[in-house]
Amino acid sequence: MTPSRRVLIVGGVAGGASCAARLRRLDETLEIVVFDRGPYVSFANCGLPYYVGNVIQDEAKLLVASPQLFAERFNIEVRTFHNVVEIDREAREITVENTQTGTVSREKYDILVLSPGAAPLRPPLPGLDLPGVFSLRTIPDSRQIREWLDTRPMERAAVIGGGFIGLEMAENLAHRGLQVSLIEAAPQVMPPLDAEMAAYVEEHLRAKGVDLHLADPVAQVEQKDGHLRVHTQSGATVDAGIVILAIGVRPESDLARAAGLELGERGAIRVDAQMRTSDPAIFAVGDAVEMTDSLTGEPVFVPLAGPANRQGRIAADVICGRDSRFRGVQGTAVCGVFGQTVAMTGCTEKALKRLRKTDFEVIFLHPGHHVGYYPGSKPIHLKLIYERPTGRVLGAQAVGAHGVERRIDVISMAIQMGGTVFDLEESELCYAPQYGAAKDPVNVAGMIAANTLRGDKILAGWEEDPGEALFLDVREPAEFARGHLPGAVNVPLSQLRERFVELPKDREIRVNCGVGQRSYYAVRFLRQNGYDARNLSGGFQTWQAFQQVKK
Repeated sequence: MTPSRRVLIVGGVAGGASCAARLRRLDETLEIVVFDRGPYVSFANCGLPYYVGNVIQDEAKLLVASPQLFAERFNIEVRTFHNVVEIDREAREITVENTQTGTVSREKYDILVLSPGAAPLRPPLPGLDLPGVFSLRTIPDSRQIREWLDTRPMERAAVIGGGFIGLEMAENLAHRGLQVSLIEAAPQVMPPLDAEMAAYVEEHLRAKGVDLHLADPVAQVEQKDGHLRVHTQSGATVDAGIVILAIGVRPESDLARAAGLELGERGAIRVDAQMRTSDPAIFAVGDAVEMTDSLTGEPVFVPLAGPANRQGRIAADVICGRDSRFRGVQGTAVCGVFGQTVAMTGCTEKALKRLRKTDFEVIFLHPGHHVGYYPGSKPIHLKLIYERPTGRVLGAQAVGAHGVERRIDVISMAIQMGGTVFDLEESELCYAPQYGAAKDPVNVAGMIAANTLRGDKILAGWEEDPGEALFLDVREPAEFARGHLPGAVNVPLSQLRERFVELPKDREIRVNCGVGQRSYYAVRFLRQNGYDARNLSGGFQTWQAFQQVKK
């Protein structure tokens, strides 16, 4: 079969490899060549921390597809150890260096797809080039880290950066028996989360023995008495046998920049909804591209495998004449941390405030991941953000031991479909005692939010100025004695109908309980009796999280 067009793809892994495979499925006449400067064209880089931690012990399990598989199954030529160094847009040629032989060649293209990925950030600080300081992005990176750990006695490790990779590396280094210190420049771990939700993660990390250094950027790393010593800007020091840099990534857009392609503010390659760059003959996909936030319309840089795969497929569709479009991203992500799950989707509260949005509401709840009467129920700390007055779901964050990712996935799909909190309260979801409840946490979140929009539940924000408001705690005396809001008055819900006349009618009353349910009952009763009562969403459990943020 005579090739109709020549499509060259720069980079494999999620975006480039998925683009190549779909191109072949759609068109047998294309000549498809993939260039990758590394030894592997398609591997599971999300599994690398677990390979370092010996959770995944066989490196071969990380290899998704080999050059041989691409050739035999798809008739696609893959050239590993080939680095594309230049794009000649006028001639429609790329310059390629074989990094093993040094040979340089020029390759013609009809269509060029860029999938160069992203590179770990490595700030110009003293000592970051010392032996024993590593970043983790590729299989060779993981090999070097494993070799260092296997051949040197050590007791401590330092992880710089508290995002997804930083937390996964902390867990996996601890799995190998090391005491881990985690150093983060921001005042919280998992910077994408709202601070009070990250507080649950921090509490869990400390309980698992991780030494946290928050709001304390690294100043330098030095060799000291046969080990590494990390110095922070506050003057603290952390000694370690290995240091992992996990402070984020930057888009690998140097090739595109040199070719004069349009870039976004953060240096990522700017593309349209069909993954075309500013040159109609060049497409770009994956971690190197600028995306659009599907909720706010803002340009964002979200280096995640899911969007990269979808973009590769869309680019292939468009190259083959289909009218496919990338709808944007909403940042749906999940991370495992020492047996705890952290997940999020859509907008965060701080992102909305940064955009000066005010037409939204926030609720907190702490339901069990399944019914309480079935053994082993664990709480899910859930935050839901929705638009006022429409109820459109804008975002959610959750932390817990079990069932977290399932609930965030459901809410993510509701967001994608333009769903509202009224849709959440009516959602028909799986139920059996060991999996959930007749009112699933997603339903409960929808009910709480819908009640606020109907006027049945009047909220007071935890960060609002209370003025002269009275704080009323409706838990039982023994619960109140174990901890309560400063200055709160305790009138248990079980006694409220007999004692409500003790409360002032000329002051706002902010009501809390343990997690928000009993306080809701109390607010409904008080408002029907003429009191200006408001519910503190999520109860004492949420107040404790906010207090953790203030420490």
